[in-house]
Amino acid sequence: MTECTAITYTAKDYKSEVKPVWCPGCGDYAVLSSITKAFADLNLEPHNTAVISGIGCSSRIPAYTNCYGFHTIHGRSLVVATGLKLARPDLTVLVAGGDGDGFSIGGNHFLHSCRRNVDMTYVVMDNRVYGMTKGQPSPTTEADWDASAMAPPGGTGLTPFNPLAIALSAGANFVARAFAGDPNGTAALIAEGIRHPGFSFIAVMSPCVTFREEQRDWKNVVRKTETAPATDASEAAKRLLQDDGYNIGVLYKGDRRSYKPVTGTGKTVADLDAQFAL
Repeated sequence: MTECTAITYTAKDYKSEVKPVWCPGCGDYAVLSSITKAFADLNLEPHNTAVISGIGCSSRIPAYTNCYGFHTIHGRSLVVATGLKLARPDLTVLVAGGDGDGFSIGGNHFLHSCRRNVDMTYVVMDNRVYGMTKGQPSPTTEADWDASAMAPPGGTGLTPFNPLAIALSAGANFVARAFAGDPNGTAALIAEGIRHPGFSFIAVMSPCVTFREEQRDWKNVVRKTETAPATDASEAAKRLLQDDGYNIGVLYKGDRRSYKPVTGTGKTVADLDAQFAL
């Protein structure tokens, strides 16, 4: 009788042979390492893991991982990932994207993914600029940023999109912020998000040193939050009102039931709406 030996995976087992082509110093290198380390810490089977992305610098990640992956069209990664998770609930599904892909053209899908609360993890590398298309302001760009020739003189004057506040109010079950300069901490947050049931959102401050060179200073201003994650959405919202955008850690951990398709029960659409209402 042959004894079966459990396989223990390392971060290297989740990396493909495709060489990343990001700019030198890009924070996405560290985020890729954090994702593969999180997979290894959870000892996920590569053939039962899928990484889905949209369009942008960060969305190249499926090509750099050794598991199932799908590089979708701009802003539609969450739609594809939702369909995959509902069709194959046995898979671990992680979505990788950026602030432009996720909060601009994909903003509507972001809202409803939080609301649906399907059990998957969304990692957004936020550098507050469109890096792939040469430096235009993104939804999270500061209102007065005009350092790029692509930005309006004096800045856009628009209030930046607040991803954590939107995720919280829309119903995400796990909300956190990480920093690419802390790859081990980022890996721990990603692993925690994967373990937590429901829709987990992790915004990663990932510097673009090509178009936002001043972001090199992020390492001097980020700080790990000293408070435990809020389990009440109203408490988490109060904390966000006092947040300057540089606290890293878990903001909110909810207990809302994750969405799963119900078949063969005779339930109506109204029944399901009531069951999964916020």
